[in-house]
Amino acid sequence: MLALIFASTYLHKMKARRDVYQAIADPTRRAIINMIAGQPHNVNAIAEKFDVTRQAISLHVKILTDCGLIVIKQHGRDRFCEAQLDQLIEVSAWVDQYRKHWERKLDALETYLEKLKRERHGNQQK
Repeated sequence: MLALIFASTYLHKMKARRDVYQAIADPTRRAIINMIAGQPHNVNAIAEKFDVTRQAISLHVKILTDCGLIVIKQHGRDRFCEAQLDQLIEVSAWVDQYRKHWERKLDALETYLEKLKRERHGNQQK
């Protein structure tokens, strides 16, 4: 009984820790997101596109659902996965801060190289 309590507590904590970064860290999950971004697919159609078991795809879909990147909608007997990409705004903002950092660094390098070029050109004319 103690093992069951521990396992359920651990799984609850693991689920709570899942975030959008964990979801997009895996290439299969990124591919699933790309696949359903254009239109919803059922889980079987998704599983057919990958060389892994249906259970593995179901786990990936569950992680994406837990992170809020996918919603599952039941249509008859089929479960369709629909992309909910609003969560990726957080990732975009995080990446953007580093893009801006590197752009500033590259701009400074470009300015420095232009200065060296002008100095070199000036020395050659003397």
